[in-house]
Amino acid sequence: MKRSRIPLLAVFPVTVITSVIVAPLALGNHPVRWTSGSAMPHVVMGGAHTGPKATADAPGSDAKPPAGAGTGTQPPPAPPVTVAHPWKPGMPQWGVQIYWEDNPRQSDTEIREKAHLQARYLIGLKANSVSISFPFYTGTVTSTKTTAGPGTPSPERLETVIKVFQDAGLRTTVRPLMDEKSLGGYPNWRGTIKPSDRDAWFASYRTFLGPYLDVAEKHKVASFTLATELNSLEGDPHWKALADTARKRYSGEIGYDANYDNYVAGRVTMPVEQLGVDAYFPVKAPDTAPVDTLVKGWNDWLDKKSRGPLSGIVISEAGIGAMAGAYEKPGDFHVTGPLNTQVQANWYRAVCRVVKERKMKGVYWWSIYFDDNPFAKPAENASRLHFSGRPDTEKAIQDCFGSDYALPGSTSAP
Repeated sequence: MKRSRIPLLAVFPVTVITSVIVAPLALGNHPVRWTSGSAMPHVVMGGAHTGPKATADAPGSDAKPPAGAGTGTQPPPAPPVTVAHPWKPGMPQWGVQIYWEDNPRQSDTEIREKAHLQARYLIGLKANSVSISFPFYTGTVTSTKTTAGPGTPSPERLETVIKVFQDAGLRTTVRPLMDEKSLGGYPNWRGTIKPSDRDAWFASYRTFLGPYLDVAEKHKVASFTLATELNSLEGDPHWKALADTARKRYSGEIGYDANYDNYVAGRVTMPVEQLGVDAYFPVKAPDTAPVDTLVKGWNDWLDKKSRGPLSGIVISEAGIGAMAGAYEKPGDFHVTGPLNTQVQANWYRAVCRVVKERKMKGVYWWSIYFDDNPFAKPAENASRLHFSGRPDTEKAIQDCFGSDYALPGSTSAP
């Protein structure tokens, strides 16, 4: 969606925008970024998504794994595995977001072993793609600087993980994600930053991205996400210069991931080849609702933007808690309601159907924390957003990723 500015339909009338944006905020359906995600139905744990996904820190990439996350015994070593049907142009991206807050105390050998573990799990899900989300940092909402921080992997350590995933045959995306812990909490999140000097902010961000673009080019990574959910900066003329600079260092696909509120409400104009949507659409439905009802709820949201196929879009994040009452706040990563794995599994089935019926380019589920053991059963106090170790949801993902599906006009078969 970045290349020459992706045409994303005209801006809605004021009345529609009001109902899409203001109403969700009033009802608590806005992306809920909590200290780990966006404040919209995008809840991040720990510090990743903390923006407008809901009303606090949404479940997202900035967050650290909550206490009690899956940390069971790692399965015994297994022979190397590779994707049965590696991704090729024209095939959907069936993927997972891996959120990695680097721990410098871990050796390169340890992170390589963890990456192997994650790759084996993804291949078991029949995934063909993976996105490596990792944090970078800023100060307050008016800060003019972006920097690496305690959880940011070095370019060299990122190389180690990229190589493991690529050796396993996974299509790989590199995705820096602004950590929100310094922004002061709701209503502040990455989508509301207001740099006091935009020239300085973009110059700082360009400097930060440079070494990671070089690594992505060195390993011929499929995609590089230039930014994620920066609502307040979308359309800024500085992006073109930044994207042009990025293309001088990196020859792959450059993307931008929009938060679902901005995507639905208006025109997202970013100079990129690929537009992703972090999609946490609230759907008013009882826990017993059939998949058809959830599909309709998603389509009602998407139809506000455009009816029919959305062949230029990839769902860059989708997920929901395995708990009662989650359909109306799918991005709420902080609430721990009564466990209901069927709610989560049905949501995943519904999203998969929408992706296929609307002929989208694929979906990435949010998320797995890099340090977690995905083969372990989640602890009772683990985030309900975890899908790894939940058999009902894992089966839904396998059914989705294992089905035959090719993009319109493609000659590639899965």
